[in-house]
Amino acid sequence: QVQLVESGGGLVQAGGSLRLSCAASGGPFKYYVMGWFRQAPGNERAVVATISRSGGSTSYADSVKGRFTISRDNAKNTVYLHMNSLKPEDTGVYYCAADNALVLRTRPNEYDYWGKGTQVTVSS
Repeated sequence: QVQLVESGGGLVQAGGSLRLSCAASGGPFKYYVMGWFRQAPGNERAVVATISRSGGSTSYADSVKGRFTISRDNAKNTVYLHMNSLKPEDTGVYYCAADNALVLRTRPNEYDYWGKGTQVTVSS
């Protein structure tokens, strides 16, 4: 059973930056595809970025391409989301997820393990 704990959220002005971290425990981290999702009030949870087991492949939602970067450190059992040029529409609860898969996953229902989320609020 994998446990995921997100950190790094907060309040930031538009144009600012944040780095989210997700620490994993209880499972072989290097064998999990990892994803970051976000959920704004009244909206469904949606993918932000995903990363392969090795970190060699990544995918991004169109709305964050060029601004966000997902990375992972398998030695530290941690996945990161570097967020730059933040916009008010990036506001939401950001969740980390893990799936024991061989390919990148983009749908929430494809992920087996979830963290409790961290709030990101971008003010205009």
